[in-house]
Amino acid sequence: MNFWEIAPGDDLDRELTPAVRTLLRGGIIVYPTETLYGLGAFPFSRIAVDQVHALKQRERGKPLPLIADRPEAVRKITRAWPEAAERLAAAFWPGPLSLILDAAEELPAAITAGTGQIAVRVSSHPIARDLAARLGGLIVSTSANLSGEAPCRDPKRLTPALLAGIDGLVDGGILPERPPSTLVRIDPGTGTGRITVVRPGAVTITAIERVLGPMARS
Repeated sequence: MNFWEIAPGDDLDRELTPAVRTLLRGGIIVYPTETLYGLGAFPFSRIAVDQVHALKQRERGKPLPLIADRPEAVRKITRAWPEAAERLAAAFWPGPLSLILDAAEELPAAITAGTGQIAVRVSSHPIARDLAARLGGLIVSTSANLSGEAPCRDPKRLTPALLAGIDGLVDGGILPERPPSTLVRIDPGTGTGRITVVRPGAVTITAIERVLGPMARS
């Protein structure tokens, strides 16, 4: 397994190049986000996506979340971009708010798990965003733990079974203790797009309602 330690002030273009090459070859890495360490893969590699599912022992019916480097990359992989999505993206991206949206047909079924939907956010972590940018705008970002285990903020505490199945680890240090990303589903068929908070997290419901108004929440 490759190991890349990144310190504040490092040149990400140089330091992350080996990790990007690993991802483009279909490898799997662990890397930091603004909330937790994530399992990363190139989302358009069916082999890599299947390996992530197998490594996490994740249910096949669950889509794999993505991180994008910018909102434009998200709009390219969605069938609709409701007004609610535009408002939330403007208010909270980059940051820990993931939106569940209808996926564009060209997004691989292995990512959506046949649901036709995708969870995606623009990360505020420079490493996560840089990796996504250099993969064309998107990177798989499911938490770096086996299904049923607690997520990880300290790369030195990653479970050995997970480490044995990855090709590289980007060590960005211990992440601050904070909630996971908030997960919001947006219904594109309701004008501005009514929302359902699927998982409360770092972005509070109160903050969301300040942007959309209480009538937007179901």
